[in-house]
Amino acid sequence: MAAQPAAADDGQVELVGETTLPHAMQFNGTTVGGLSGLDYDPRTGQWVVISDDRSEQHPARYYTADFDGTRFELTGTRPLLRPDGTTYPAGSVDPEDIRWDPLAQGFWWTSEGDRGEQLIDPSIRSADTDGSFTHDLPLPANLRMAPTTGPKRNEALEGLTFAAGGTEVVTAMEGPLLQDGESPTTEHGALSRLTTQSRTGSVLAQHAYPLDPVFAASPTGGHANNGATAVLADHGDQYLVLERAFVSGVGNSIRIYRVDTRAATDVQHVESLTSTAVQPARKELLIDLADLAPSTIDNIEGMTWGPRLPDGRRSLVLISDDNFSPDQTTQILTLAMK
Repeated sequence: MAAQPAAADDGQVELVGETTLPHAMQFNGTTVGGLSGLDYDPRTGQWVVISDDRSEQHPARYYTADFDGTRFELTGTRPLLRPDGTTYPAGSVDPEDIRWDPLAQGFWWTSEGDRGEQLIDPSIRSADTDGSFTHDLPLPANLRMAPTTGPKRNEALEGLTFAAGGTEVVTAMEGPLLQDGESPTTEHGALSRLTTQSRTGSVLAQHAYPLDPVFAASPTGGHANNGATAVLADHGDQYLVLERAFVSGVGNSIRIYRVDTRAATDVQHVESLTSTAVQPARKELLIDLADLAPSTIDNIEGMTWGPRLPDGRRSLVLISDDNFSPDQTTQILTLAMK
């Protein structure tokens, strides 16, 4: 396991904006909620957000939006469509992240899949701007659901980003695969996987990512976990990875790390990360959201670069998934970075 990550540099990141959307807000015949991914297109200035509604309230869908750093206004919504042009049946898909395609029209999005009575593989799909299916990106075999291997339930494919000018597709698993050991606890972290593929699906590399231990124990003995919910290409071969932890009876912890994979072991052919010694990606703490003192720290799952701020700093925008719960909030935070 990797050594403890270095601490963030004071003053490197500043909270410059915070807004929320009303609970169960209605928009164009849909209930807005479960917003688990967002992206900004610098070519058009348009924003896109995806709901993780499994077609249980309304058909699986995405929204377009305008955002000036203060007011987040939805401008449209469309359902995500299957290859035959129909919407997804209830429970057949679990949307998680979304990215505009930097080299073509439309966007790409991920689905977490499911490990229930029926095994449903995670997926990476592209769509046109009207939501119509264009193609599937083939998944590496070790990221597919199998009876005793592959992703754990609710710890599967979460993060998506484009790297190398859009020629590479990078995804993040929320937690370790079944064959990669126990999920994080208060006693130890875990190793999940970052996968880099070409736009046609060839696996270029796969690296172990060291997740933090869970930050606290649940006073009620309830749910407690930590996982990677977003990945975002940064300068050169570096990425930002967002780790979201939740402890029942305590709340959420959100940490964003700058990650470098250049010295990490390529583990695409390593069957189990518990049986082989590997060098994980190196990570450095960029910010613990608690240090920025937002009004609340909710279930942040989405992360994207926004437009440059008036003072020239980069904006990093985060969004929370409220799980359609009145006890949670759809929160949009804008951070300024040097």
